[in-house]
Amino acid sequence: MSMRVSVIIPAAGSSRRYGMDKLGQDLGGRALLLRTVELFTKRDEVRSIIVAGPPDDLDAFRDRFGAQLGFHGVQIVAGGRVERWETVKNALAAVLADATHVAVHDAARPGASDELIGRVFEAAKVHPAVIPGLAVADTLKRVGEEAVRAEEEDAVADLILGDSAEAATSKGRVVQSTVDRTNLVAVQTPQVFEIGLLRRAYAQPDLSGATDDAALIERLGEKVVVVDGEFRNLKITVPADLSLMRTMLGMKSPEGRPVHKRF
Repeated sequence: MSMRVSVIIPAAGSSRRYGMDKLGQDLGGRALLLRTVELFTKRDEVRSIIVAGPPDDLDAFRDRFGAQLGFHGVQIVAGGRVERWETVKNALAAVLADATHVAVHDAARPGASDELIGRVFEAAKVHPAVIPGLAVADTLKRVGEEAVRAEEEDAVADLILGDSAEAATSKGRVVQSTVDRTNLVAVQTPQVFEIGLLRRAYAQPDLSGATDDAALIERLGEKVVVVDGEFRNLKITVPADLSLMRTMLGMKSPEGRPVHKRF
């Protein structure tokens, strides 16, 4: 089967957990976002790449990334304001008319290997919905929402810190149960879908609460196939993740390179 893939890269998030604009962070001399885009630029199956940026700051986004993305023929569109599915739905309108498949890949996953992408694409030739995933190795606990502290800790903290105690002391949450991890996987991207199936999933009346595109396929009652993911395909969420990614890819931090090679 000949695949013609349009790649959607949602990049409209606010990077709140990172603390600053993570997509512009230096990764081996180029912006993290550009590194992610470059995962797909040399693949024969990929016919177009669409990056969905922040709708309320799209001009600044174009000023920052437009020239580099344009070099690779990337189309920039406005993403959504609240949930991720809004961003993907907006980008779907820009998918090429002759595309057979859509691949959705997190903008903050620059470490996916060519082997992983090839594995997902090959599986997508025979399955309409394919996602990569890693078996969960850690013990999983479900905890309560409210933070708790020992009374002794409160008393000592109040004595030493006064009014600032609440903000300065550590908090914990109570375990409610241990989650059975049998057959659990941590899901990654790229997620690849036959275009008609993905459009049908996004035509559903209620898309709220979907944290990935596969969830919308599941709501249709359709089958989603999981292939092996990889550890290096981690999502950059906090600064420590970027440091780990540099180590895994053999890249130095900006401080470790000559000034003229930084951007």
